[in-house]
Amino acid sequence: MNYGQFFNMMPEAVLMAVLVVVFLLDFILKNNNKKHSVLYVSTALLLVAQCVACAMAHPAEAFSGMYVSDASANIMKLVLTAGTLVVVVMSQSWLTLKEVANKEGEYYMLIISTLLGMYMMMSSGHFLLFFLGLEMASVPMACLVAFNKLRKESAEGAAKFVLTATFSSGVMLYGISMLYASVGTLYFKDAALMMSADAMTIMGLVFFFSGLGFKISLVPFHFWTADTYQGAPTAVTGYLSVVSKGAAAFTLMAILTKVFAPVVEYWEYLLYIVIVLSITIANLFALRQTELKRFMAFSSISQAGYIMLAVVGNSAAGMAALTYYVLVYVVANMAVFTVINVVETKGNGNTDMDCYNGLYKTNPKLAFLMTLALFSLAGIPPFAGMFSKFFVFMAAAQQGSFLAYLVVFIALVNTVVSLYYYLLIVKAMYIIPSDSPLPEFKSDCNSKLALAICTLGIAAFGICSCIYEWIAAAAQ
Repeated sequence: MNYGQFFNMMPEAVLMAVLVVVFLLDFILKNNNKKHSVLYVSTALLLVAQCVACAMAHPAEAFSGMYVSDASANIMKLVLTAGTLVVVVMSQSWLTLKEVANKEGEYYMLIISTLLGMYMMMSSGHFLLFFLGLEMASVPMACLVAFNKLRKESAEGAAKFVLTATFSSGVMLYGISMLYASVGTLYFKDAALMMSADAMTIMGLVFFFSGLGFKISLVPFHFWTADTYQGAPTAVTGYLSVVSKGAAAFTLMAILTKVFAPVVEYWEYLLYIVIVLSITIANLFALRQTELKRFMAFSSISQAGYIMLAVVGNSAAGMAALTYYVLVYVVANMAVFTVINVVETKGNGNTDMDCYNGLYKTNPKLAFLMTLALFSLAGIPPFAGMFSKFFVFMAAAQQGSFLAYLVVFIALVNTVVSLYYYLLIVKAMYIIPSDSPLPEFKSDCNSKLALAICTLGIAAFGICSCIYEWIAAAAQ
């Protein structure tokens, strides 16, 4: 065996080193204050080093094509690592709470293990490695959802996540077995060459898509999302909604375009149905929510539908649009969840929308940053969210068929609906009075840093065209 192949997996190797270092620090250190500071600093620095490793990684293969890394995958790893860094920074105020203060090391290890699984999933060239990466990402995520075991909602959300994840994995394995029976191989390249539109292949495609649809929380595979998002700690909810969803969406597009390109006419129709259902149903349910984390759950389902619009084009422009959309979605959504985390910490664990009434009068800076993030999620110019939606619409329209144009039109109409329910939060903060508003408080330094990073991204990613050009050049 040529062990030099591991050097072709530089992002994964560096992340594995991060995991080992954090484990040793958590195991060796005894003083809680020292443990907190060293773990935080080491994790932050090593995640920055991982960003550098992803940026410098070159396209490569390992283990006879089971592992395949290209420029687009490396950029997506960089985006997800940056999102994870924001999650780690914003988590610090929550990790100081009494019920989780002694489990900081475990939290970091679970986060890094999940990210490592996503890396393997995105760079897989074989269905076996893909499935191993998917499970490596899913199992620690269930532990993160149930991290605060003293809360009933957390345990309930984790139970629903585990049950749906197990069921979706079984469905996906059933689909992969059908594909193997049809083409006789699990390598992506070989499967694409031997694939034909027979009944076994189509059934395998449907089951595989259904299994991964659970991970992305596309309609009708979304029923676990609201309860899990509400029960999980807010930092974990943010991680689940952006980093996990971005990795699964990128992987789905990569496999559809690499493996199932010979039967594109079948999965395009499947995508049309799922996109329309996800955007429309999620928007309608979001209108009825009064709890902010459940509200953001349905918002994330709708955003997943918009992300899937990039897959419709089945082109390099679609891959670039998807990566750019995830990048913008990371900063906008994490800004919202950082504000939710701050308000929840200072407001006795309350995440109801009513507690945001009159927030502008007592905490105007938080209300302003929340408004910027919501406007970006809604796609209002000149924020980056408008450009990300424009690029996915253009990628889908490049398909050129009447159905593609119709799906884009429905998505445009739903953008107006999403603007309305995002403005409900803005209305609560600026217009609706409150008899007992939240008191004036100061955010901790880590939350301020996370908000600064996210706000800078919301403003800069829509102005600096070089960022999208860099992503588009990698997608080519």
